[in-house]
Amino acid sequence: MNAPHSGPVVSETAAAADSLVAGVDVGGTFTDLVLFDAGARKVRLAKTPTTLDNQASGVLNALHAAEADLAAIDLIVHGTTTTTNAVLERNLCKTGLITTQGFRDVLELGRRTRPQPYGMKGEFKPVIPRDLRLEVPERFNALGEELVPLDEKALRAALQTLIDAGCEALVIHFLHSYANPGHELRAGEIAAEMWPNENITLGHALLSESREFERGVTAAINASVQPLLRRYVERLADQLAGEGYRHDVLVMNGNGGMVSARRVAIEAAKTVMSGPASGVMAAAYTGRRAGIPNLLTYDMGGTSTDVALIRDAEPAVSNEIEIEY
Repeated sequence: MNAPHSGPVVSETAAAADSLVAGVDVGGTFTDLVLFDAGARKVRLAKTPTTLDNQASGVLNALHAAEADLAAIDLIVHGTTTTTNAVLERNLCKTGLITTQGFRDVLELGRRTRPQPYGMKGEFKPVIPRDLRLEVPERFNALGEELVPLDEKALRAALQTLIDAGCEALVIHFLHSYANPGHELRAGEIAAEMWPNENITLGHALLSESREFERGVTAAINASVQPLLRRYVERLADQLAGEGYRHDVLVMNGNGGMVSARRVAIEAAKTVMSGPASGVMAAAYTGRRAGIPNLLTYDMGGTSTDVALIRDAEPAVSNEIEIEY
């Protein structure tokens, strides 16, 4: 039986019908805003220059241009190119990696999917340089059985080396951690004692799959953009709160979903391509409503151009992405 109520019951549907929602997309050149007042069935638009030194200011400028009352807004949904452009331009944070002894070059060897792989020239530069990729004795096999115990003394020495080198973020990427993450978890505990901030990425926690290169690259990208994204969302939250906004900010992920700004920096790599993804999701929805299920979307921004295929009103999904730069 439902408990008695002292006042009228407002359903979630009715509450949503009166909501005021802001959608904002920060690009490399412009910041775009759509403010939707569901109760009045009105839309306000704003376009302002992106403030590259502090993108949060550009978001506030767009809200001001739309004459938005931040205290009245119920939800802000945010797509950002912060991480995408950082990867495209290689404007990344100094990051160190600790891996299994003998495997520091996994990120550099890759899958040979690089420019001119069989030519006399052509290069592939990992986001973490070789001098910041350190090795420690430890080893599990593919069944998750321990072959070499984790050398905690060597781990602490490697951590100190990376701290002394001025690294802002850390990756711990051990062989076969998808089968047994025990060594990565223990290394993470030790790193938390020594590392000067929260920017620690464990490979298995972000992408628990068997391929060492893919897992390692994902972790390396995550760590390399994590401090940038963390600083940005913290500044944004502070500035929004300072002007009266009282709710959470949802940040778009590259898969078309959303995550709370309070947690988005933990898996920062998932925000890569979040701006283009939001456009694709909107195009799929619009095409479905318009009876046009098969679409090709084209999104030209100030930094990159993105194309996506929508078939039967469903965006095509890939488990791999290659970003040209």
